[in-house]
Amino acid sequence: MNWEKLKPNHFFKEPIEHFYASTLFDMPEYDMLYENQNDLSHKVWQDFDKKYKTGFQFYDDIREIDKNKEVICLWFFKERTDRVGAEDIVLEGKKITYFQNSFLITKSKDIRILERQKPKHRHNRRPFLQLDLKNDTWEELLKRFNKRT
Repeated sequence: MNWEKLKPNHFFKEPIEHFYASTLFDMPEYDMLYENQNDLSHKVWQDFDKKYKTGFQFYDDIREIDKNKEVICLWFFKERTDRVGAEDIVLEGKKITYFQNSFLITKSKDIRILERQKPKHRHNRRPFLQLDLKNDTWEELLKRFNKRT
């Protein structure tokens, strides 16, 4: 994955350790995946899978998060008709913006999804990719930013 693009300002200690970043994937790469989100057998998704060698699942709405994962790693594929980000996610009491091409990475399972209020958003679909991030990778990320010894 593009974890080398994570920067210290992407790491937050409060209310729980988590990363939130919107600069890990270049827009052209993101756009190709976004445009083919309904066909995960498309070449761009196959190339993504070969390149990054991490399991993933694509879901239509963030209410479908699999909290049984070791580490929660979400990549938001926001609908283009939603022109603004929305604070749709609450992580341990902190509101997190659901914004296109952004990542949320945490070990916390205390994640609540807020229902959208119309007419601000035209629909309630909030697609995302959930990556199979292992605990070892999480620990390496924390060490890299000297958050753990």
